[in-house]
Amino acid sequence: MNLVEGGALLLTTNLETTMMIRDVHISDRPRERLINQGAASLSNQELIAILLRTGTKQESVLILANRILTSFDKIQDLKDVTLEELITVKGIGKAKAVQILAAAEIGKRLYRKHSDGKYSVRSPEDAAAYLMTDMSSLNQEHFVVLFLNVKNEVLHKQTIFIGSLNSSIVHPREIFREAVKRSAASIIVAHNHPSGHPLPSPEDIEVTKRLIEAGTIMGIELLDHVIIGDQKFISLKEKGYM
Repeated sequence: MNLVEGGALLLTTNLETTMMIRDVHISDRPRERLINQGAASLSNQELIAILLRTGTKQESVLILANRILTSFDKIQDLKDVTLEELITVKGIGKAKAVQILAAAEIGKRLYRKHSDGKYSVRSPEDAAAYLMTDMSSLNQEHFVVLFLNVKNEVLHKQTIFIGSLNSSIVHPREIFREAVKRSAASIIVAHNHPSGHPLPSPEDIEVTKRLIEAGTIMGIELLDHVIIGDQKFISLKEKGYM
């Protein structure tokens, strides 16, 4: 594996044995590979190394980047990481921690694709894209409702409860009271599975049926129930449960 620090490269066979390689072709360096091949060609480690810019006197920037990755279960955890958590990583001071936090926030804002506060939901993919960044890496189940206007634009997003989904916990009256308050024409509900697998449970299906019935009475349609997993989702409407 080639590791980069400034203009020098390290060739490592393990973390204890390293050899300086100063004359490796420039095209092998992460910055140059990004320029020539695009950001998608780089590994998570290389992308973080570019953000950090430099390593320490003792370690290359890619070893430092790898330490950040191994300090968390998955790269998506960096979305909600705090300054305090980052500076506990050996070699990461406040300046480097701030760079990571800023990049994570930019990523969240770009992914949401908000346009003057109005996000249009035309498909299950649109709903999942709106929710995925915030919900895919949560450690507890969150039940969230999107309140939409007649143009299927998001008026409001609200977390109704946190915890294991149970039909006795999800009260339609709370959801539709908020829908009336927001003058919503329809709603989309969503919850995450911390296991990463978005397959619906019997409780998920039961909750969906109750909300469909309540929505019919209220004249506010339940458009979909989206289950978020680890960067993947399932639409109960597409699966024929609605």
